[in-house]
Amino acid sequence: MKLFADTADIGAISALADLGLIDGVTTNPSLVMKSGRGFKEVLKEICGVVDGPVSAEVAATDFEQIMKEAAVLADIAPNICIKLPLTLEGLKACRALSREGCKTNVTLCFSASQALLAAKAGATYVSPFVGRLDDINQDGLELIRDIRTVFDNYPAIETEILAASLRTVNHVSEVARIGSDAATIPPDTILKLVEHPLTKKGLETFLDDWAKTGQKII
Repeated sequence: MKLFADTADIGAISALADLGLIDGVTTNPSLVMKSGRGFKEVLKEICGVVDGPVSAEVAATDFEQIMKEAAVLADIAPNICIKLPLTLEGLKACRALSREGCKTNVTLCFSASQALLAAKAGATYVSPFVGRLDDINQDGLELIRDIRTVFDNYPAIETEILAASLRTVNHVSEVARIGSDAATIPPDTILKLVEHPLTKKGLETFLDDWAKTGQKII
């Protein structure tokens, strides 16, 4: 499963990229706002750090304006992926952009039927939101299962499932178990994936035993 960093923090992105832990980045207006920097400036810098897709979200909601904004965003770097809302206007733009060869990420997906429409529009990725469904007492992971089942029923579908709104390590392991193609995750959660109390305890034991031998490798 591909791992994308869900952030506009260039420091965090650079650190994860140096470790080889991420395959791309997703951003949105809220994340860029937290950075306190210019939207296009931040995107250009991120695209210079990672080779994989960098999702850049349009702010428009009507087709004509979406297409104008998408043209500006796509011009920032070759690895820009245009992020679009899952609306009729967004799907119309998705279809047009896909035909032009642009990578697209259709976001704010909350049902399998919505995901199917995104696939029919030619989306490169569709982003179902797990955590936000959990917030309203619905099973966000069940949505990933439903979309995986629908997509697997039709081999011609090339759209990848990009699980979003993941808030815990368990969310990440579960969407991987279900078969999500990718997951976008906050940097601090990505770093937590490496942690386990038995790993820490085992390493402490090994180091203590090694110190008792009085030996050195170098």
